[in-house]
Amino acid sequence: MVGSGHRIRFSHTVGVFRLRAALRHDRLMQLRIARHTDRLDEVVGFYRDRVGFREIGRFNDHDGYDGVFLEIPGTCAQLELTTGGDHRAAEPHPESLLVLYFDTETALDEVAGRIAQTPIIPANPYWRAHARAYVDPDGFQLLITLTT
Repeated sequence: MVGSGHRIRFSHTVGVFRLRAALRHDRLMQLRIARHTDRLDEVVGFYRDRVGFREIGRFNDHDGYDGVFLEIPGTCAQLELTTGGDHRAAEPHPESLLVLYFDTETALDEVAGRIAQTPIIPANPYWRAHARAYVDPDGFQLLITLTT
């Protein structure tokens, strides 16, 4: 349910996940988080092989860029990772977080086991108390927590 009793339907259309909100004008929304990296293979390996995102596409030498699309399981969202172009990747910030919510401790522990790192201590006191934090190959934090 969204807002005042509106329902959400999920559909897959031409390789792009769309969030179709059954609002007055039936608006379409899509979420793709795009991040540039100088370590494409390592970052893709982290999120695909360790965290469990599913690779759904990739491109090579598209106007000087390479990239990979990863589906975030259980959502209609994607993580797009790119490399190339004339600029370097952004520096990580301790409050720039990707937070994954799990329904069960078992599912959370399974992902934590695959990540196979010692958790770090997040900067934000809320996350210190409510999540496990890990660092991806670029130095950005991935937090895993239970749905409340």
